[in-house]
Amino acid sequence: MAPIGVGEGTWPSMRDTLRRIGVSESDFFRECDAAFKQGSRFDGWATGAAVDYYFHPFTLPWGYGEADLAARWQEAHAAVPFADLASFQPHLCTAGRAPKQAATPEFAAVANYGYHLDAGKFGQFLKKHCLERLGVHYVPDHVLAIASHENGDIAALRTAHHGLLAGDLFVDCTGMRSLLLGQHYDTPFLSQRHVLFNDSALAVQVPYTFEDSPIASQTTSTAQQAGWIWDIGLPGRRGVGHVYSSAHTSDEDAERALRSYVAATGGPADCAPPRRIGFQPGYRARFWQRNCVAIGLSAGFIEPLEASALALVELSAAMLSDEMPATRDTMDIVARRFNEVFRYRWERVIDFLKLHYVLSRRTDSSYWHDNRQRESIPASLSELLALWQHRAPMRGDFPRIEEVFPAASYQYILYGMGAAVPPTGTRRRDSAAADGYFREAAELTRRMLKALPTNRELIDHVRRHGLPRI
Repeated sequence: MAPIGVGEGTWPSMRDTLRRIGVSESDFFRECDAAFKQGSRFDGWATGAAVDYYFHPFTLPWGYGEADLAARWQEAHAAVPFADLASFQPHLCTAGRAPKQAATPEFAAVANYGYHLDAGKFGQFLKKHCLERLGVHYVPDHVLAIASHENGDIAALRTAHHGLLAGDLFVDCTGMRSLLLGQHYDTPFLSQRHVLFNDSALAVQVPYTFEDSPIASQTTSTAQQAGWIWDIGLPGRRGVGHVYSSAHTSDEDAERALRSYVAATGGPADCAPPRRIGFQPGYRARFWQRNCVAIGLSAGFIEPLEASALALVELSAAMLSDEMPATRDTMDIVARRFNEVFRYRWERVIDFLKLHYVLSRRTDSSYWHDNRQRESIPASLSELLALWQHRAPMRGDFPRIEEVFPAASYQYILYGMGAAVPPTGTRRRDSAAADGYFREAAELTRRMLKALPTNRELIDHVRRHGLPRI
């Protein structure tokens, strides 16, 4: 199965992943058409008005956890978007600035960042690195059948050209077919289409008007009548795509909306026909069964809003590496822990993505109306929304050590979408502290805008000269 190849956005966790496996960040930029990503911008999600936008930056609000920033923002500064007041990073994105200077070492940051990248080139880059640096033995072949032990474990894969390939542990990376976990073990697929309606995407590559056109420092997600459009800037092109619900619009109307967006944002009126991708939102009831663990699309897929797919791959691979079972007896213990952890993580991703839709006040289509219906909202999210009518999201709402999205991310979405901050009786001292942090964020913004290069300037430097290595 060919790679989907449109997963072009990552989280800051990708920096740790690349560093952990010994990749040079400079080589990564040169070979993967990569760019710096500092968060996401959401246009038109709250009301659809021309001035409707907000940022979800990768940097925590300045002073987060030290003062009730949200309450003070609503009390005295509500005319300014919450993220714009509480963080310097939205201003860096608006100005197209890079997250660090040319003298900053590889993977180090002045402002927290992830990447935009060419997914096809990235796959080839990782393959080359694994073969040449990590000692991976690559056997390209087609799986014809699966041989099992008497206890039900997978014994070997029967291949077209290499016969039986035996192993103690098998990682299912067969994409949406889920050849091992889904088909062989018949592990149920838990559809989430009743929560997240999008099941289709149209993707297109858009050339820049000029070779030195600015490169966006964020992913831009623009709401449409039956979905949303992503816009990702790479050094050589933009990646643009329309994610939508086939129950609320046709492929033809979705393509018209995509072409209209491309033309309105400086792309050619006659762009190439988009590639259509269909998917079923959901995940497997178990991710590790017997001696088989699924990672990536074989484990599940949820729409690419907030770029969670590659992050879940990273988290899965890291847990497998860290807790690799030493014996077959301990494998069942690790499998049980793995399944519990990732069931929780998938549920939190779904809650977080659904939050974007639940908070929308758009009334221009049944799509937005249906997304607000009570029966489409997970009970776990409904409980949190009930709590947040009386207080802001807090760390205790998400008790795991490695949460997929921290409480601060929920605040960025809630208050970016215009949700009211509950009255807290904030003391004057706390208000003064919050105002102090807002001033510090503004001063950081001023200094960083003056000192940081543009995204394209730094990327050009990295590709020509590289970054310092520690």
